[in-house]
Amino acid sequence: MRIAVTGSIATDHLMTFPGRFGEQLLADRLDRVSLSFLADNLEVRRGGVAANIAFGLGVLGLRPVLVGAVGADFEPYRVRLKDHGVDTDSVRVSESLHTARFVCTTDRDQNQIATFYAGAMAEAREIDLREVAARTGRLELVLVSPDDPEAMLRHTRTCRDLGIPFAADPSQQLARLDGEQVRELVDGARFLFTNEYETALLLERTGWPEEEVLRRVGTWVTTHGEAGARIRGEGRDPLSVPAVEVPAVVDPTGVGDAFRAGFLAGTLWGVPERCAAQLGCAVAASVLASVGTQEYRLHRDSLLDRIRTTYGVGCTATLVTRLRELT
Repeated sequence: MRIAVTGSIATDHLMTFPGRFGEQLLADRLDRVSLSFLADNLEVRRGGVAANIAFGLGVLGLRPVLVGAVGADFEPYRVRLKDHGVDTDSVRVSESLHTARFVCTTDRDQNQIATFYAGAMAEAREIDLREVAARTGRLELVLVSPDDPEAMLRHTRTCRDLGIPFAADPSQQLARLDGEQVRELVDGARFLFTNEYETALLLERTGWPEEEVLRRVGTWVTTHGEAGARIRGEGRDPLSVPAVEVPAVVDPTGVGDAFRAGFLAGTLWGVPERCAAQLGCAVAASVLASVGTQEYRLHRDSLLDRIRTTYGVGCTATLVTRLRELT
């Protein structure tokens, strides 16, 4: 069971400013802003949507194929991903550009000033999934997640040409893509992933009503934060799965990526959709309880206990044999 995860691979540089940005801005000088904020701390985290999802799949034992573009500075990150079960041999390394970076400073009121440097991600359009499939063998599924827009379109077209099932996760790139591009990315997808806001944006971009989207995709999975996830398909009743409660949320970054990893793992194992969604919610809860998108650890007993406590014993017997890779 091989899955390729295409999309962004990035490094996050997160800083904290103890004051308020608003107090440093002069209303009559906004056309000539020149500010420097002395940050209290710096956290460098490994990130990127595709890398986050691949990490989760790797920890669950699926050995996903990560597909994206990075700079020569990626090597330590590569080693860590490989150590967690991710096949990184199809990652393109740019000869001139750095790995994408997200640099963000947050003030005491949770206001943020941020810059995203795409860097080597722009070269993802040069990657040919045919070569990935030739190297790895038959792919069961390709997840097309946020990336260079041309790369997203190319990967989707290649999946159609090769007859490989694909999942569409346009996510943050919905703001960048036009209607024709979004329709091309979504049409024919085995799975479509959105959150609640992205659902509304996708409908606005495509010009399709929800019924038309459901007619064109196999399964539409929408995450609703604390309310969990809703799974829909044409001609069947919606399935709602509540979130796993986390007593103290530490960091919400990457929670959607973790849900996708758990849900896709369950799907590739062939478990019922409800069980796959429950696993996704349990993995997402692990991210909420830790700092960083890839700093969490999954332990079989605690993961099953979360599922059992929230949903009952129904899916635990189905999942326990699939989680044998976890300790």
